[in-house]
Amino acid sequence: MSAALACDTVWTAARLLPMTLAARPDALIEDGLIAARDGRIVYAGAAASAPVLNPARTLDCGGRLVTPGLIDCHTHLVYGGSRAGEFEARLAGASYEAIARAGGGIVSTMRATRAASEAELVAASAPRLAEMVAQGVTTVEIKSGYGLELAAERNMLRAARALGEKLGVSVSTTFLGAHALPPEFAGRSDDYIDEVIHAMLPTLAGEGLIDAVDAFCEGIGFSCAQVERLFDAARALDLPVKLHAEQLSNLHGAALAARHHALSADHLEHLDEAGIAAMAASGTVATLLPGAYYFMRETELPPVAGLRAAGVLIALATDCNPGTSPLTSLLLAMNMGATLFRLTVAECLAGVTVNAARALGRRDIGALAIGNWADLAVWNVARPAELVYRIGGQPLHARYWRGQ
Repeated sequence: MSAALACDTVWTAARLLPMTLAARPDALIEDGLIAARDGRIVYAGAAASAPVLNPARTLDCGGRLVTPGLIDCHTHLVYGGSRAGEFEARLAGASYEAIARAGGGIVSTMRATRAASEAELVAASAPRLAEMVAQGVTTVEIKSGYGLELAAERNMLRAARALGEKLGVSVSTTFLGAHALPPEFAGRSDDYIDEVIHAMLPTLAGEGLIDAVDAFCEGIGFSCAQVERLFDAARALDLPVKLHAEQLSNLHGAALAARHHALSADHLEHLDEAGIAAMAASGTVATLLPGAYYFMRETELPPVAGLRAAGVLIALATDCNPGTSPLTSLLLAMNMGATLFRLTVAECLAGVTVNAARALGRRDIGALAIGNWADLAVWNVARPAELVYRIGGQPLHARYWRGQ
């Protein structure tokens, strides 16, 4: 008789959607089983092929669909204040420029964020993260970038880490000091980039608060030359990079990101063929953000067909932020990705699991595979397409983070 495989938890009667890159994204295992030990998967596959098991705990999924826990790989979840009043003003006809001149826009979020303590940022942001958790999210990326000074950026990153501990979520922290130019550096963007590179970045990295470095490469953000300097500094500290690129215009930021082997380039509505080719060659993931596209009433679609043809991995995320995508539903982001960007169901599901993991530089989440964390979402749906098809609703039956 074969020795039992060591495990502490087994999920039975599960219809598994493994989401491994080796399998078709929509390949279902109808009578599946998952076994885990110490929060990691030791078996995931057909029940008929499972080894002998003797777990301390057996959980019956009742024939429900089980996917990897969802991954939101691009958010600005931590911030102070609200921009709902600005939204109302825009609906009444106010321009972005008029709102900004009146002290609104990112400056208003910066001021509210700077004024908030770490504890206040956690308290304000926890409900947003709780909404994501309630829809099956087990990993979330959270960026800084609304403090735009060392102390406030530190508070944002510390709050992000605290939120993960508070809600039982894996948090990947991204330093986005090069998000916008703070008012005290008006007209001195190079000086501000110096501050980011020489003061903020090494200090926060030394405190262990940074998992990756991001920047906003755009006419209203920072130039490719400035981003290049920042990325050189990040790589010197052995920190991976990613980039807000080609959202409003084509500055060739995606190609720059690819040269630095960036984890991802995000937005990409104005991405050209050269940028696609560079991303394909470097393995840089394309993270699409349909919430911002919808909210900003954009008309230039990201080149999905070109990305698909080049074999660039496509991820989807909420881009949760107060100004351009106040979205906390990754399920709705999938529906938007399908309806607005014409992604397939399989592409949407991969975009919030295995491909989103790659956009964070992670190989231990996003798929039901041996050795990965047992991050699972159990769904009350008849078929995977329902996760993309529904607009609203709450199909989650249960969520497990690291087996618990």
